[in-house]
Amino acid sequence: MADSMENLAARLQALEDKEEIRLLKSRYLRACDLKQPDAVRDCFLPGGVRIAYHGFPIFTDRDAFVATYESMACNGGVYDIHHATNWDISLTGPDEAKGLWSLNFRTILTGPRHVTRLAVEYEDVYRREGGRWWIAESVSQVTSILTEQINEDGSLTVLASGELPAG
Repeated sequence: MADSMENLAARLQALEDKEEIRLLKSRYLRACDLKQPDAVRDCFLPGGVRIAYHGFPIFTDRDAFVATYESMACNGGVYDIHHATNWDISLTGPDEAKGLWSLNFRTILTGPRHVTRLAVEYEDVYRREGGRWWIAESVSQVTSILTEQINEDGSLTVLASGELPAG
């Protein structure tokens, strides 16, 4: 059964939109790892966002979010790795989409000699404005944690495992 040209064009546009969104999320996570606050900022919709990451206040301004990111992550002795997988992007309109992602996150803190690994689930909303896709909303929930202390002799002590500790 032959598809109409309009149907094929719509299917191609959907694939291109999903790929642009996937690359947007990749740019964001890579910028976080490489300590590039301007690139982090450029992934979020100007003029209003909703960023609700587990354990953080809700941000409605991308500059406030980036300032917090800079103060926590852009210091010597902080090494992060964000690996997103299991993406599921749904186009909900011509200029809006939703995305689900699983994140494998690791941070190495050389000062306190800690390594923390988190499993995180993201729910995002994306909007196309000015001809490009932006992250308009990003909500995360940590599903598991493993934090280890690297002792002076190189041995490891588990400080937290399983669910996030309260507080």
